[in-house]
Amino acid sequence: MLAPNKVKHRKWQKKAGNSKPGQLATSKTKVNFGQYGLKGLGNVWLTGRQIESARRVITRSIHKKGKLWIRVFPDKPITKKGAEVPMGSGKGAVDHFVCPVRIGTMIFELGGVNEEIAKKALKLAAYKLPMKCKFVYR
Repeated sequence: MLAPNKVKHRKWQKKAGNSKPGQLATSKTKVNFGQYGLKGLGNVWLTGRQIESARRVITRSIHKKGKLWIRVFPDKPITKKGAEVPMGSGKGAVDHFVCPVRIGTMIFELGGVNEEIAKKALKLAAYKLPMKCKFVYR
């Protein structure tokens, strides 16, 4: 599972008013490494499990040919309190890590395979993600 080895702050505060619907990405919006890419079309939090599941589908469908770049990494800690814990008593323990994805963020890139194989692999990976995705090429 994807998770950072070391973090500066173990628990993050939520930022007030930062979850505006329709926020566009300003970075990671173009295909920089491979020839083909999978672009996210929604504002979501991608977990390490979802990224790993999509990565496994891609590597199986391209039969270990070509190269895959993962452009996102889950580094935002999400905390969760235990069941039946009373109010107060502080913030919960870190449960998992997520990667905040905005509209237009490049999630995966593929290179070294032909277009129909890349399109099929990235379409299968898009089924594993909790948002609509778009196949793009350089």
